[in-house]
Amino acid sequence: MEETIETLYEIIWSDALVFLCLAAGIYFSIATRFLQLTNLKSMVKLLVGGSASKKGVSSFQAFALALSGRIGTGNIAGVATAIAMGGPGAVFWMWLIAFLGSASAFVEATLGQIYKEVKDGQYRGGPAFYIEKGLGVKWYGIVFAIATILSTALFLPGVQSNSIALSSDNAFSIPVHYTGIGLVVLLGLIIIGGIKRIAKVAQVVVPFMAGGYILLAIVIIGLNIKEIPAVFGLIIRSAFDFEPAFSGMIGMAIAWGVKRGIYSNEAGQGTAPHAAAAAEVSHPAKQGLVQAFSVYVDTLFVCTATALMILFTGSFNVYHPNGDYVVQHLPDTEIGPAYTQQAIAHHFPLLGAPAVAIALLFFAFTTILAYYYMAETNLSYIDRKGRHKWAVWALRIMILAATFYGTIRTAEVAWKLGDIGVGMMAWLNLIAILLLRKPALRALKDYRKQRREGKDPNFNPAHHGIKRAYFWEKAGTEE
Repeated sequence: MEETIETLYEIIWSDALVFLCLAAGIYFSIATRFLQLTNLKSMVKLLVGGSASKKGVSSFQAFALALSGRIGTGNIAGVATAIAMGGPGAVFWMWLIAFLGSASAFVEATLGQIYKEVKDGQYRGGPAFYIEKGLGVKWYGIVFAIATILSTALFLPGVQSNSIALSSDNAFSIPVHYTGIGLVVLLGLIIIGGIKRIAKVAQVVVPFMAGGYILLAIVIIGLNIKEIPAVFGLIIRSAFDFEPAFSGMIGMAIAWGVKRGIYSNEAGQGTAPHAAAAAEVSHPAKQGLVQAFSVYVDTLFVCTATALMILFTGSFNVYHPNGDYVVQHLPDTEIGPAYTQQAIAHHFPLLGAPAVAIALLFFAFTTILAYYYMAETNLSYIDRKGRHKWAVWALRIMILAATFYGTIRTAEVAWKLGDIGVGMMAWLNLIAILLLRKPALRALKDYRKQRREGKDPNFNPAHHGIKRAYFWEKAGTEE
């Protein structure tokens, strides 16, 4: 089994996927005239605008739901792994993929809005929907839907629950199987309530968890304020192979920075469009801009906070590709959340392990909630007429079982399976949004034009030659 997992991992996460992610981000940044910078003010304004409806959630709820998927164990354990395998320079490449990925996130989220539909009284959408309607290739949509169900219900939950279990065991000596049982019970109570209950939980928990964690990081950064220039210098030098201690690691820095950056912020992976499609907005580009901003929150705020805490305190090891240590500051310490726990404990001895365990509980648990929503959305795509009610319950049992299993398996296997899931979705989605870029770019052009005219933008796909956007066609007719 482990050999099969390793083989799949090597095939999916070849250098080709790293280059595809970077190339897509560069292309979309240029094509959108760097909306990451030019539309930054609009992103923040749109974040708090709009309200929920019977069919959809508010922009902020959709933002929180997507962010609950983005902010997870990747922000704590993933950053530590990137530094361990790629050196401090990997952090720079995480920043770069976040900046470029923000444009990719806009495109996929806008497409999710354009091609959404109403099913069972609520908005549904995502890559499977826009692949079928936008590209007109139904089999491709079904392949993506199946890949997403396997990834979000089977492969990815274990990464989150594994980190929760390890950090809880380390902080409170709670046996991992007890943690698994607790997670399954709590998760089951929430997912039975559907998207509305998940969104309500996310909009309360996400700001609390992200804000609390960043506040703790700010305190630690404040205590090391004089070290900021040196740490940023170390990151930049290491990223471009100018740091003697990490010479020859530029390839690993790029690969692990991009890999963990994509795992953390999910830009271009195809997860966020599911949440974006659920939002009640008057123009698809509005939610696209909101989702672009969520990439910044994930990587530039939360991941950077983790990286600085680790690097300030020297709470990390760096491994050479041959398995030897390049740097060893933490003997006998497993790669993952323990690095961050040690970093916090450096300043607050009694707070380190418990603080990270609690943060991971919130971060990772809300990510599993988001995974369930994505899996259910793709199941509804395959079963359009909703004839197989048992399938929803089978899906719930699958994700609960994967969550429990993740708490008792090794971290290495959990992360490898998670990477396979992320990579599989990223390949399928990035190719799709590159082929289907024109509707999203036309929507952005239309949004900007209406804003210049002083209007609150509304959308009619017929005015832009966009076909099969059935929800918006109906809305445009009603207007």
